Amino acid sequence: MKPALLPFDEALAALLAQALPVDEVETVDTAAAPGRVLAADIRSTLDVPPRDNTQMDGYAVRRADLLHATPDHPVRLPIAQRIPAGYVGRPLAPGEAARIFTGGLVPEGADAIVMQEMATADGDTVSFSQCPAPGEWIRRTGEDIRNGSVILAAGARLSPQATGLAASVGLASLPVRRPVRVGCFFTGDELAMPGEPLRPGAIYNSNRYVLGALIRAMGCELVDLGNVPDTLAATREALRRAAHGNDLIVTSGGVSVGEEDHVKPAVEAEGELRMWQIAIKPGKPLAYGRVRRGAAAGIAHFIGLPGNPVSSFVTFLLLVRPFVQRLQGMTEVAPRALPMRADFDWPKPDRRREFLRAKINGNGGLDLFPNQSSAVLTSTVWGDGLIDNAPQHAIARGDIVRFLPFSELTK
Repeated sequence: MKPALLPFDEALAALLAQALPVDEVETVDTAAAPGRVLAADIRSTLDVPPRDNTQMDGYAVRRADLLHATPDHPVRLPIAQRIPAGYVGRPLAPGEAARIFTGGLVPEGADAIVMQEMATADGDTVSFSQCPAPGEWIRRTGEDIRNGSVILAAGARLSPQATGLAASVGLASLPVRRPVRVGCFFTGDELAMPGEPLRPGAIYNSNRYVLGALIRAMGCELVDLGNVPDTLAATREALRRAAHGNDLIVTSGGVSVGEEDHVKPAVEAEGELRMWQIAIKPGKPLAYGRVRRGAAAGIAHFIGLPGNPVSSFVTFLLLVRPFVQRLQGMTEVAPRALPMRADFDWPKPDRRREFLRAKINGNGGLDLFPNQSSAVLTSTVWGDGLIDNAPQHAIARGDIVRFLPFSELTK
């Protein structure tokens, strides 16, 4: 009797339970930090803005001087000083206005800014036809960031804007976890590399390009061991090489139980292996294990993916990606899903949970790629993402479905 297929959520939870973040922390220049994962909370050491300043070009005033200003009876005040950004003006005396420019520090005594479009300048004086609201156009001290507050949380992958935020409070460097190191190889005597003649029965190794690019895009250090012959000895040797100095080994192909599938016995000989049949389509066969590092201390995680190109691609995005993110120290690893309208019918769903390749059309709905085979890599280029469809769930045109954009899954 065949073992029951493992539900996707259980398989993911089991994988993530094994993924402890790498211990090593590096301090890097803030300018070099985008894409890295923060190892500690970052707190501001100052208020932002550090002092009240103006959001607009205009005039700093005392409201008390303009309480009776109307269009018919404007109030005229002398322009007593000029305050560009980066300069500190003197206190504003009653009956005075100060010309001020965006970012300029509000002088002591002023309690509002009148934007220049609402004032009429004439030489050294300026007229106002209405009284501004209290604090109008003033950006208050600490309005954006309070001194001592957490501005970036540990476990977040740093975006360009996040490093800009760190720079805005004067941080020249940030503590980040070291990059995860991934060793990768591919099994199959039928595999050829682009540029080589394609002998009878051979196929070009597209998985090497797809998986390598995905691993690099996540900020990992990739050790690409290339194609490995279909022998137990070669597979064991590749595992030993991949385990040395790496946190994770990823392979594609050879994870079944056929006579030419040597990954299973090789991993068992070099460590330990758990074989799972996951209730997803495409994908189903997946292997997780650990490989000893020989004389070196510790182990390397191992994940074996299916050989079919779409199966390999999808299982990487859904299972390997969050595993790597946990190794990197990320706390949030679930991709964002969007509710979107299906502009197609899917009347015969599979008993497994399906991840259907789909494209956003010009009407804001989703079109389905006509061939959902696990060998059709063109569907991943044509499509914008995956529809996460529950087991045995038919889809009718107009239904709202759960859509996972590739833009969420490949960054």
